[in-house]
Amino acid sequence: MSTKKSLAALIPPYIAGIQPYIPGKPIEEVERELGVEAIKLASNENPLGPSPKAVEAMQRYLRESHRYPDAGGYYLRRKLSERHQIPMEQITLGAGSTELIQLVTRLLLGPGVEGLTSEFSFVMFPLSVRTAGATRVEVPMKGWRFDLEALAERLSPRTRLVYIANPNNPTGTLVRASEIDQLLARLPESTVLMLDEAYCDYVDHPDYSRSLEYVREQRTVLVLRTFSKVHGLAGLRIGYAMGHPELIAAIDKLRSPFNVSRLAQVAAEAALEDQEHVRRSVESNRRGLEFLARELPRLGLAYVPSYANFVFLETGNDAQQDFHALLKMGVIVRPLGFMGMPRALRVTVGTETENRRFLDSLKKVLATRQPA
Repeated sequence: MSTKKSLAALIPPYIAGIQPYIPGKPIEEVERELGVEAIKLASNENPLGPSPKAVEAMQRYLRESHRYPDAGGYYLRRKLSERHQIPMEQITLGAGSTELIQLVTRLLLGPGVEGLTSEFSFVMFPLSVRTAGATRVEVPMKGWRFDLEALAERLSPRTRLVYIANPNNPTGTLVRASEIDQLLARLPESTVLMLDEAYCDYVDHPDYSRSLEYVREQRTVLVLRTFSKVHGLAGLRIGYAMGHPELIAAIDKLRSPFNVSRLAQVAAEAALEDQEHVRRSVESNRRGLEFLARELPRLGLAYVPSYANFVFLETGNDAQQDFHALLKMGVIVRPLGFMGMPRALRVTVGTETENRRFLDSLKKVLATRQPA
């Protein structure tokens, strides 16, 4: 038997059949390949960058980079505990929300059980369900929103984990706290609800979330948050989970002891203190959303009102073609054909200059499709 055949036999079928997640193109690659000055509106990053206080904190600790980080992230967890009024033993750190999703699915799922979510939700959850060898179950959306009634009806004795991204990526839509209350009332004790609130800081809605109350009450709810979005620390890979102490303790048994670097920890600690940077970022995003909400309909494009820092729109065309046309102009967006939405794009809200450049470039793309 050849080495190639023998190695293939070692890989479980549910792993071999997975299509790996492909992130948005980095600016450097586009500029190198196409020779254009590019802007990136593909990965929902904060266009204002990181908090200056976070940068200063990292600079102070660069000389200590030869030391391993605090494996438990004591000081950051203490600061998060004080901020959210949640005991430290109910908080753990991860290399962004993506690692935490992977750890939780590995912990709770396996062959013979199910991970339940909606179609068109954050792609890392269904991917992680498959890597755990479990069955992925997705219910249809309703108006580009999670249909919690449909989720509740699809619950079964095999359901171990329900995932809701709120706001949802890539549609930017919101699930109300009252709706989640109703779902929780129907959730079996053997099922954990995972609420991914990566974009929570951008939300302005009176009935948004009571997730922290669930954690304080020690419900079977796990809440994920990240420093990648409003805090502008995506490149450092740091997020956190809050939940029942037994669940958090179990996650800690699985994670690497040094999964979050010391630089990431000190940057996150400083970012939490820089509420002025958060305010500027949220205000910049609000203005950008208002601009796009005003201008996109003038182009005859359908878009979904967003509670996050991006917009979901349908171009009425093969979005992959539109993506490549924009790319040639140095504008990087996210086509969603890989998620089963071949006519949809997700566009990050950038600075005012970036938003106008995107819109001007999109107008040119649309003009080329009009009959002569």
